[in-house]
Amino acid sequence: MIAYFDCFSGVSGDMILGSLIDAGLSLDDLSTRLKTLPVTGYALRVRKVRKAGIRASKFDVIISGSSPSRKWKDIERIIDSSGLSPSLRKKGLDVFKRLFKVEAKVHGSRYDKVHLHELSAVDCIVDIMGTLTGLDMMGIEDVYCSAINLGNGTIKTAHGILPVPAPATAELLKGIPVYSSETTFELTTPTGAVLMSSLASGFGKIPDMSIEKIGTGAGGKNFKTHPNVLRVLIGHRTKKTSQGNLSDGHGSVTVIETNIDDMNPQVYDYILDRLFKAGALDVHLTQVIMKKGRPGIVLTTICSDDRKEDLIHIILTETTSIGLRFYHAARKTLQRESKTVTTKWGRIRVKKSWQGNDIRKLSPEYEDCRKIAAKYNIPLIDVLKSIK
Repeated sequence: MIAYFDCFSGVSGDMILGSLIDAGLSLDDLSTRLKTLPVTGYALRVRKVRKAGIRASKFDVIISGSSPSRKWKDIERIIDSSGLSPSLRKKGLDVFKRLFKVEAKVHGSRYDKVHLHELSAVDCIVDIMGTLTGLDMMGIEDVYCSAINLGNGTIKTAHGILPVPAPATAELLKGIPVYSSETTFELTTPTGAVLMSSLASGFGKIPDMSIEKIGTGAGGKNFKTHPNVLRVLIGHRTKKTSQGNLSDGHGSVTVIETNIDDMNPQVYDYILDRLFKAGALDVHLTQVIMKKGRPGIVLTTICSDDRKEDLIHIILTETTSIGLRFYHAARKTLQRESKTVTTKWGRIRVKKSWQGNDIRKLSPEYEDCRKIAAKYNIPLIDVLKSIK
């Protein structure tokens, strides 16, 4: 399953959860899972509202009492001691660490020393961990997102009056397509920004998909010019995808290459992550010997043609390269889809690849198999072999 978030009126954590619940996510089941987090003093509420004539679900976290300001070690302790799966805990820690690092950069501090104010409240913890949990519960494997509307004007914060987008929001959305409408309001919050920038595999137009569910989450403000809602489209990829993979297995891609021999190798992991999030189909590094016998790296990025310029911009700004080359290439791939199957250990996602009427490959999802191996204390390789 894939999900596409249409952020024409911005994005926030409560809007994301409202859209998922409107699309069929069970609030009761979500609440049960979130209760494994050692956080108290809140209740969840969903109600149907209308925004400029559009029906939507408004998700709220009702706080009883005060919400303390928290440091990184507090968030780390809360997530690590929860009953959520290891993969969800890791994702949650990764998202929150990005928030703390961005806040620390904005305010000139260290991420393990800075206090988050608006971002550290109980509702932020619920919004982030609830979104990650909700996507997992709905079987959504890939997230895509439109260009993000930031809004306009100023916002009142614990640090005073700041422009829209707030500094943390702008920092989180580097390299991501955004725009500012005439709406004088903060349409995209730091929570919404960190979730979309962390989760989305690509930004832009709707991917080729078969839509099965549509959810509409409401924001808190009412506007006369447009409905203040976030729409999510959920479904399966169609045989033709926005990544140039045609139904008959033929397609074309753009290959971008650059040679690098003077960059700190620690930077590559960050660059690869940025390229994948910006829509790269594949990125790999090849060791080479360059002129004067110097060891170097060829950074190769494969993408659809419509993502070329964005990826080139990332490469030229994030690496020491002063030039690159790109060319079109034909490719042939097997047709692919993901299915959930029932095994003696429970439900597991399996990727199926085929050509024509023949099934060529079946590949169980690694993370699902890893969870089973840990749960039942059996060798992972035995789980993989048994399912295949």
